[in-house]
Amino acid sequence: MTDNPNAASVIQLGGRPPIWRNAAVLKWTVQFAVLIAVLGVFWFLIAEARTNLSAKGIPVGYDWLDDPANFQLAEGIQTVDSPERRLTMSRALWVGMVNTLRIAALGIIFATIIGVIVGISRLSKNYVARRFSSVYVETLRNIPVLVQIILWLAILGSLGKLTADTGPIPGWIIISQKGISLPRVFLADGFYQFVSLLIVLSIGIRFISRSWRRRQEREGGDQRVGLKTFGLFVVAVVVSWIANPVMGFLGPIFDAISDGWGAIPQGLMQTLLSVVAIGAAVAWIKRFLNSRRTPAGMAKLIDDDWFRMVFAGVASLIGVWVLWRGWPGLSSWMVNSGSDFWGVLGDKFGDGRGAMPFDAMRPTLSEGRFVNYGDTGLTLTVFYAALFLGLVFYTSSFIAEIVRGGILAVPAGQSEAAAALGLNRSQALRKVVLPQAFRVIMPPLGNQYLNITKNTSLGIAVGFSEIVQVGQTVYNKNSQTLAVFSIYMIFYLACSLTISLVVNSVNRRLAIVER
Repeated sequence: MTDNPNAASVIQLGGRPPIWRNAAVLKWTVQFAVLIAVLGVFWFLIAEARTNLSAKGIPVGYDWLDDPANFQLAEGIQTVDSPERRLTMSRALWVGMVNTLRIAALGIIFATIIGVIVGISRLSKNYVARRFSSVYVETLRNIPVLVQIILWLAILGSLGKLTADTGPIPGWIIISQKGISLPRVFLADGFYQFVSLLIVLSIGIRFISRSWRRRQEREGGDQRVGLKTFGLFVVAVVVSWIANPVMGFLGPIFDAISDGWGAIPQGLMQTLLSVVAIGAAVAWIKRFLNSRRTPAGMAKLIDDDWFRMVFAGVASLIGVWVLWRGWPGLSSWMVNSGSDFWGVLGDKFGDGRGAMPFDAMRPTLSEGRFVNYGDTGLTLTVFYAALFLGLVFYTSSFIAEIVRGGILAVPAGQSEAAAALGLNRSQALRKVVLPQAFRVIMPPLGNQYLNITKNTSLGIAVGFSEIVQVGQTVYNKNSQTLAVFSIYMIFYLACSLTISLVVNSVNRRLAIVER
């Protein structure tokens, strides 16, 4: 007992606050309330849309995906119905997805290359390079991307007619109002054996290189480990090119895996996938707890840590529910797709014995009622080229400013220290400035990658067969607008999350390791 009359109030003030004043409880309650409200709004809107469409005789569903498309696509991996493969609605949407991914991937690569070059040129001491890059950036980033795409379409459409003598290099590079055709290098039947053998040899090279580096650390001096490793890799490429048929024994193995995979019962596949989902959640939670462990023991977990673990567990349970109740056909789709995947590998390794890994063909023309490009060259239609050029030049102007800002964010003392060590401007930029600048550049650079991926939907303005243009044709035929838009959302969400995952991974590797 204490004689202090304020002891009770002190104990009350120092104790746990009531539940209605607990900050953690309030934060969790508000988050769950907002989540439930958002999901409720979406559920209400979807239910109302389904009811209204059903009243008009338009049931909402996905059964139409197996219906024949009955229309022709302008370009892609498949354009018309053929005896080898039916062009269904789902296949047409897949062709649109592939076209979108193709132009987004190439656009990201070329926009990054041009943007880095222009961004560095804006800081060059050469007056011409500095002024040209400034005009490039200030002009292209202030013109809407759709205007640039249509402008490129008009420019390409005003080129000369397609003839056998169309230049600039007839027989090699053909540019006309029907598009651009270049020599095409493609993967031949021996590519898979070549890559598999190269991977095996590269693993051995890695162990050799690590032993060389350990010896260099013990003995000191410059033993040219990088140069010798590169030489071994060149030898491995040559050996893999010549001796790739030795990997043909993998063909029967993949065929056996395909047969075994296809024989898996649906219930067993559901069980295996459920175990994988729960096991992945448990492994992630265990690894997360280990990352919070300190030499003194387990660190105190904050509310966000608990939320992450709860979210991982709930996500795995939702996946199990989808397997057994929400989408039972997912397991059979996994069985069929997995069997087809291993079967394709079996065919590639079995049929490509002794074949070249790569091959190339020059562009040709097909003679008929109209002169068109043949199927031997790498042909960019005017619609593809207009969208590609518009997206690349527009996005590269923003990337150039991001690169310039990242370089300016590196302290000037770093460049001065590099100069003091005897490095010239190019070496200092490559070995000192840019590695540090990319820590600043990567987050906004990821936003530009997301923008160029989503801006591919502007291909609908020039008739390019990306997913939005193909989807518009689909829902104009069967009135399944809501279902098609849900496919849009899932596809672009998957693309955005994948790009964000890659950029965040690179960003974590570039981060400064703190003690």
